[in-house]
Amino acid sequence: MPNGPLHVKGNLEVISGTGRTVARMTEAWLCRCGQSGNKPFCDGTHKKVGFRSDQ
Repeated sequence: MPNGPLHVKGNLEVISGTGRTVARMTEAWLCRCGQSGNKPFCDGTHKKVGFRSDQ
């Protein structure tokens, strides 16, 4: 999404840096602004902080 999260569809497994499975799902909105209170998932904070992407 322009100036927003990364939308991913398909079989998805989110794994932490230590190898622990965080979540398994078939669709997710992943934070790109780095300000989400629910990382790695988007919580809409990009709108509040005025996140702008180059793409």
